[in-house]
Amino acid sequence: MNTAPTSQLPTQTIVIVGGVAGGASCAARMRRLDEDATIIMFERGQHISLASCGLSYYISGEIAERKKLLVQTPESFHRRFDVDVRTHSEVLFVNRREKSIDVINRQTGERYTQHYDKLVLSPGAAPVRPPLPGIENDRIFFLRTIDDADRIKAFAEKREPRTAVVIGGGFIGLEMTECLRNLGLAVTLIEMAAQVMLQVDEELAQFIQQHMKLKGVDVLLGRPVESFRDAPDGRLSVSVKDGPDVMCDFAVCAIGVKPETALARQAGLELGPHGGIRVNEHLQTSAPDIYAIGDVIETEDLVAGGTRLVPLAGPANRQGRIVADHIAGKETAFTGSLATNIVRVFDLTVAGTGANEKTLRRTGIPYEKSYTLPASHAGYYPGAVPMVMKLLFLPDSGRILGAQVLGVDGVDKRIDVLATAVRARMNVHDLAELDLAYAPQFGSAKDALNIAGYVANNVVEGEIELFHSDELDALRAEDAFLLDVRTTGEFDQGHVDGAVNIPIDEIRNRWAELPKDKLLLVYCLTGIRSYFVCRILLQKGLRARNLSGGYVMYCAVNPTKCPEIPGLRRWTRLLALETFCSTPQGRQFLHRNEKTGG
Repeated sequence: MNTAPTSQLPTQTIVIVGGVAGGASCAARMRRLDEDATIIMFERGQHISLASCGLSYYISGEIAERKKLLVQTPESFHRRFDVDVRTHSEVLFVNRREKSIDVINRQTGERYTQHYDKLVLSPGAAPVRPPLPGIENDRIFFLRTIDDADRIKAFAEKREPRTAVVIGGGFIGLEMTECLRNLGLAVTLIEMAAQVMLQVDEELAQFIQQHMKLKGVDVLLGRPVESFRDAPDGRLSVSVKDGPDVMCDFAVCAIGVKPETALARQAGLELGPHGGIRVNEHLQTSAPDIYAIGDVIETEDLVAGGTRLVPLAGPANRQGRIVADHIAGKETAFTGSLATNIVRVFDLTVAGTGANEKTLRRTGIPYEKSYTLPASHAGYYPGAVPMVMKLLFLPDSGRILGAQVLGVDGVDKRIDVLATAVRARMNVHDLAELDLAYAPQFGSAKDALNIAGYVANNVVEGEIELFHSDELDALRAEDAFLLDVRTTGEFDQGHVDGAVNIPIDEIRNRWAELPKDKLLLVYCLTGIRSYFVCRILLQKGLRARNLSGGYVMYCAVNPTKCPEIPGLRRWTRLLALETFCSTPQGRQFLHRNEKTGG
């Protein structure tokens, strides 16, 4: 609510340090609320509003025009919002007592002081540059700005490299791996952790890793890079711990970002436990007239509690708006983040929201989990492809704590609904009751989200008891009986060692063969048929538990025991590749593959 109409606000000077998502959003909103304010934006680079999430796709040619990445230029932003935009201007010092900043124009060398009534810090984050020997080699690139993208693109076009190394398996690393592979390069991805994409849990990451291998990427996990050097043959040699050097024509380092807090430290602002600026619900720092937004701040974790760094564009844009509202007298607040995320990796889309299982274990929050593998839309309509959906919820109330979704199609709309559900503190029964749009091209009459809700609600209400692949060895040590209810043909193609096969359609005639004094651990391919069998056996007076996610998730959790995740090859559609190869970039990809033998 406004404390005063915006027309009655006293004239004030708002200084914003940094543009892009948070700073530009704050400036535009501020002008809409106060036509008379003096708004000055300082940007040490030349671009104030950049679609940085599209840089990888500009390098690959999927985004053909460079200008498409520039959402606003300094000139257009000034014309539209009457904001004094000063590019190539770096803020060197904040004087809290005098409420001023010292600035240098990097083009002219001019230094001057600018006073403010309110200061908004939006400096973002910088790529992590590890102090490794050889890291300054001119064939090692980082990707954060459009200038970085220009350098990588120019190198790829002029030098015609055949091999590349990507260091880091986060969002940028995964996107760059895909883009470089689609340009026809042989790519090695090196990640020091045991999995790619730490935002999801290990078993979901297995799908990504196996899919990347199917696409011809060499994936090295748990292998920190130790140094770089020029090799005698003119290539770049990347030294990896406990392994041979990896040779390449160039490398892209994408091992994460760290908040740009130099100004905050100089100004004596409080920092949080993760190295970002500490802010309150109005995004004010420890100095009330100084606000901070975007990648540089720590925000409240809405599920696990405490604070976290969330270097994502969505929260930064919302924070910019909230700061402008508060300066204008509105009592708005930023209550925290779920860090909802999504990334495309070749044909797969992977997304998450809220807490993952690693976080819940670390923080000691009690939880139950369930896996479902529903189709992306009605099975009778062409193109339906399975998804993997992991749901995390409180065991007693069923309140949803987090979710992860992986698939070829339909992932984005499911994760957005799940993010809404977590934000609204909905439970799994609410998920089962969602009234969602249905047509066979887009979903099923029982949507994938409804099915996930049914399964989890059955657990909360005690209708079925699940067990998980990582619990199997402990349960079998207690002399449990493992039952595979798939067809004989499926069983012969691969099964859990020691399992006995009785197909589902024979169970009513053969259930008496099962031991009455043992816990029956039942599984099928995805968990649907085994659920039906468990319901039969429970009503016969036997003890039975269902393997959540079935044999598919067993293989994802136990990759050394399965040659590959069942069905993963079938899940990836050739249509995506056929469509890509009809484009100019696709024809270039095919041509380069012919030259490299890829």
